[in-house]
Amino acid sequence: MKIVLGVTGASGIQYAVRLAQALKKSGAELSIAVTDSAKKVAEYELPSAPAEFKKLAPVFSEHDIDAPFASGSAGFDAVVVCPASMKTVAAIACGFSYNAITRAADVAIKERKKLVLVPREMPMSEIHLENLLKLARLGAIIIPACPGFYHHPKKVGDLVNHVAGKVLDSLGVKHELFKRWGK
Repeated sequence: MKIVLGVTGASGIQYAVRLAQALKKSGAELSIAVTDSAKKVAEYELPSAPAEFKKLAPVFSEHDIDAPFASGSAGFDAVVVCPASMKTVAAIACGFSYNAITRAADVAIKERKKLVLVPREMPMSEIHLENLLKLARLGAIIIPACPGFYHHPKKVGDLVNHVAGKVLDSLGVKHELFKRWGK
């Protein structure tokens, strides 16, 4: 499975790192695109994130509009934007392909590939909700970074694993990142 992971400037870089680690472990062919804002967020939240991404996959800048996944002929299976800033969500919803991530999402929509968005914002305004609704109607899977607690998390990493695991579920990737309901 070929996956493009777009990492934007919303808080929650930990979700992207854990997801990238799990995708790599699953054997997925992964490409990662990181916005300038995401790099700044990483400095605050998880300074090791850029190095971790480089260990896991080829990393592209948002300015690499000629990245392999920027074309429908690239043949990827899915695009995941995690975390997804409302700026990026708005751009995708309007078809404004101004960087490598929004272009990859645009390609996913036009090629009818899987598009998964992990918005990390609260509260959400009516504008945010309308943009997400529009994308859901276009087939995007919206997985807000809202971890559950039925798996009895003991530490923050358990909450991160739950969100990353839900993304993996949407991609059909088997994992054991959290205890499932009823087990």
